[in-house]
Amino acid sequence: MAEFRMPSLGSDMEAGTLVEWLVKPGDTVARGDIVAVVETQKGAIEIETFQAGVVDRLVVEPGTEVPVGTVIAHIRGEGEPAAPAPETPTPASEPVAPKAAKPRKPAEPTAPAAASRARVSPAARQRARDLGVDLETLTGTGADGAVTLVDVERAGAAAPAPVPAPAAKPTGDAAAAMRRAIAAAMARSKREIPHYYLATTIDLTRALDWLETENRRRPVAERLLYGALLIKAAALALKEVPELNGFWRDDAFVPGTGIHVGAAIALRRGGLVAPAIRDTDTRELGDVMAAFRDLVQRARTGRLRASELSDPTVTVTSLGENGVETVFPVIYPPQVAIVGFGSVVERPWSVDGTIESRRVISASLAADHRASDGHRGALYLRALDRLLQTPETLA
Repeated sequence: MAEFRMPSLGSDMEAGTLVEWLVKPGDTVARGDIVAVVETQKGAIEIETFQAGVVDRLVVEPGTEVPVGTVIAHIRGEGEPAAPAPETPTPASEPVAPKAAKPRKPAEPTAPAAASRARVSPAARQRARDLGVDLETLTGTGADGAVTLVDVERAGAAAPAPVPAPAAKPTGDAAAAMRRAIAAAMARSKREIPHYYLATTIDLTRALDWLETENRRRPVAERLLYGALLIKAAALALKEVPELNGFWRDDAFVPGTGIHVGAAIALRRGGLVAPAIRDTDTRELGDVMAAFRDLVQRARTGRLRASELSDPTVTVTSLGENGVETVFPVIYPPQVAIVGFGSVVERPWSVDGTIESRRVISASLAADHRASDGHRGALYLRALDRLLQTPETLA
């Protein structure tokens, strides 16, 4: 019998609130299936199971705040007999609810979390709030009667025009909670990690010229942003300096099992998240672009998965769209490096003994001195520069 526990979605997470179960006892689940929605300071996160089998028992009720690592369900393997129904708990038995649990204050009176009604995706729930649609009146057309985003949109279009809801913004408590979570992670980072910082300026003219040519032959929906080039190059450069790709745990460097770049995404309600683009180094450039677009959309509609927040082995951040020329980022523990990019600017540049106007970008690296040193960091930035001079090899 496997124990399904409340996952950790970052070093700053101590507990999460179970919003709803998307399965019930007796349901068969496969590895990677979404089984629950958990609310953290980062928003509503879809939680997957990495154990295939049959849901035997749900231990925790929706609306309960649960510490990380607490058993919240039991999943039995195929053919394994069901566990006997629990009797009155004793000190040696698994509690029905964790001792540290406390009731969750409902965030929205119109959308109670209830295991008895049809399940609703976080995106559909948020859209229902925006449109003023009562979820209790809808019949879901999704799997097992789930209410989908399409169901909500259809109901909203059929209803009399409601007074539009204000643009989604965090409540004071939600915004403050996210800021506290970010502050705790960054304070820990600066307190515990001996950062070193390096920066260089990269001539991006050839890469941008190649990108313009490449986009002319692509359908509009498949065109690339230069950010995809930066993410792919950042991933490939890690193959040459692998000690920047991994984690610092138990006073030792633990290499990442793959190169999963966390792409920093600013949220409209405030704060940011950095979900993973898995196996970034092996993906085609168009696939990297599609994955990034998908993450941005789902991050801003509350549909990220737990693994996407726990998988990144390194983070890439950019403030170029805000006109910032150089970024000096802070490492997100337990990662050991973060790569920053500024805005693309035109500068006088020496090319073969002549001065030309070139489009350049500042690339910076913050790294953990326990896992690497400045020499290795410099080799990484040099590899990044070299890769961006041959953009066709990134495709």
